[in-house]
Amino acid sequence: MKLTDYEALSFDCYGTLIDWEVGLAAVLNPWARSHGLDLDDETLLSAYADHEERIEREHPAEPYPGVLAQSLTELGRQLGVAVSAEETRSLAVSVPDWPAYDDSHDALLALSRHFKLIILSNVDRQSFAASNRRLDIVFDMILTAQDIGSYKPAARNFDVLLNETARLGIAQGRLLHVAQSLFHDHVPAKRAGLATVWINRRHGRPGWGATPAPSAGVTPDWEFNSMAAFAAAVEIESQLVP
Repeated sequence: MKLTDYEALSFDCYGTLIDWEVGLAAVLNPWARSHGLDLDDETLLSAYADHEERIEREHPAEPYPGVLAQSLTELGRQLGVAVSAEETRSLAVSVPDWPAYDDSHDALLALSRHFKLIILSNVDRQSFAASNRRLDIVFDMILTAQDIGSYKPAARNFDVLLNETARLGIAQGRLLHVAQSLFHDHVPAKRAGLATVWINRRHGRPGWGATPAPSAGVTPDWEFNSMAAFAAAVEIESQLVP
C-alpha cells in the first residue's frame, strides 16, 4: 500500500513528537552532577530506560508522574546514590517542560489534511494535555496509558487502539501507526497487524537511548529521519494520485 491509502495515523508522542530524551536529560544530568556522578546523557538515559520499562510493566495502573519518580529512585539505587523526595518530584513534574521537536507542529498540520490523527501515548491525561499545548494540534482521538490501564508495549494498548478507531469508522487495514520506539511501538503494533512508519529520531547515533532495545526483530514498513520528511513524502504521493 501507499502512504495515501490509509485513513488515519496513530502516533506515539514522546520520542516521536516530543523530545523526551532532551526532557529527561535536563533533569537527570544536573541530578547526576550534584551527586558527583560523571556520566554523560547517553549513559544516564540508557540506565534509566530499563527502570522505567520495568516499573510500567509491573505497575500498569501507576500514573506516569509516579513512574518517573520511582524510576529515578531505582536509578539512584543502581548508581549508589540516595534520591530525595524533592529530586523525584523534579522528574515527576517535568513533562510539561519537555520540548516538541521543531518539525512536529507543521508536519502534523500538513498530515491532518489527509488523515485523522490519533495519539496512543504512555503518559497520563494531564501530562499529555501540557505537551499538546506545545504541539498546538487538535487530535481526533487521544488514548493515554491512564485511559487504558497499561503501558506500551502491552498488547492491550493496541487492542484498545484498534477497537476505538473502529468506532471512529476507520476500516480495518486503514490505520497506520507512526512512532520512534521499536520496543514500545513497532514490535507490538506489528503483532497487532498494523503497518508502521518509523520516525528514526536517533539516526546517526548508536544505541537506543531512553528506550530499551526491541524485544524481537521488526521491520517497519517505512522509515524517515523526521516528521518533516514523512509529511513531505505524503504530500508527494498525494500529488501523484489521479
